[in-house]
This record gives sequence, structure tokens and C-alpha cells, in this order.
Amino acid sequence: MKNSLKRPPEVYSPEEIKRMIQACGRKSPSGIRNAALVSMLYGAGLRISEALSLIPSDIDLGKGLIRIRHGKGDKYRTCGISPDCEAVLVIWLERRKALGFSGRSPIFCGISKNAWGTSLKDAYFRVALPRIGRKAGIDKRIHCHGLRHSMATELSKEGVNLATISAQLGHSSIAITDRYIKRIAPVELANTMRSRNRLG
Repeated sequence: MKNSLKRPPEVYSPEEIKRMIQACGRKSPSGIRNAALVSMLYGAGLRISEALSLIPSDIDLGKGLIRIRHGKGDKYRTCGISPDCEAVLVIWLERRKALGFSGRSPIFCGISKNAWGTSLKDAYFRVALPRIGRKAGIDKRIHCHGLRHSMATELSKEGVNLATISAQLGHSSIAITDRYIKRIAPVELANTMRSRNRLG
């Protein structure tokens, strides 16, 4: 884990996120579930551990709120999710209900015979997500935290204040969020400069 933190952060565009979601597919239960998980990590900026611990009662679809009962440091918080990503989640919740899972089972549960109704393992998704990215034709390092980076970057670009971003991410202080955003900023600066073609 420590070595991965030394790597440059990855930021994915909304179009790339959309391609990842589409690459999951809409036919198989696992594809629908994985699309919802990509949407959750991006649309709410959750850590993978936070997303995998959710149960249906933690989601308030009417208000677009998510209750994180065990965040980093075992801290509780409530955060939001964007409507477009919530719509992808709803598709999985409906399929999940049709499969017969109860409200006590984790939202992102196993659907194989040996893991039926148990919490999806983060190791599974850490392997599955890069495959999804390759299928989507994205030539970047694809990892769960990159989805969180992307959400934080977009909020910052939209002018959302640090306090709000900090609350959404579940950081213990605004100073941590400030360092977090600044660490991602060089990537966005490079992307901005590469999009400029003054001699063409």
C-alpha cells in the first residue's frame, strides 16, 4: 500500500468514467453490480472499504444521501452522491432485490455460489477494475482511489469550497484536503496544458 501512494495520482475524465461503467455491461448481475460500484466510488468519492461495507438502509435515494458507518478511523459521516451515478446504483439495487438478497446483506455482495450474499472482497475489485479500464480502452493506471481523485478534482475545478470537499471525502481536517487537492493538481495542470495547441 505504501508503494502505491508514491505513484503519481490518476485522474479520469467524466467521459472515461462513463466508458468504464459501460464496459461493465448491463446484462450479467456481476456487470450491473460492478457498474454500480464504479459509480459509487466516483459519484460519492468513497474509499473502497467504505463502499463495500454499505447496506441498503445506508442509502437514502430520496435525498441522495449515503451514511458511512465505518469510515477511516472508524468515523461516521453522511455524504452525497451525484444523481447520474445514483441512477446507475438504482439499477443494481433493483436487480439485487430480484435476486432475493435481503436488506441485511451488503449492497455490493457476492453472487457466486460460494460467496452468495457475503460482502464483496476489495481484492476482487482491485483486480477487476483495471480489467474494466482496459476493456474501456483507457490507457492509464486504473485503480479504486483514482475514482476518488477524479471526484475531488472535479469538485475543486467547479469552485466547491475545501470544507465541503473535506466533509464529502471524510478527511479529518481541511488541511489534509488541501494537501490532497494540491497533490492531484499537477496532473490536472499537465492535462490542461496538453489540451492547448497554440501553434496548430
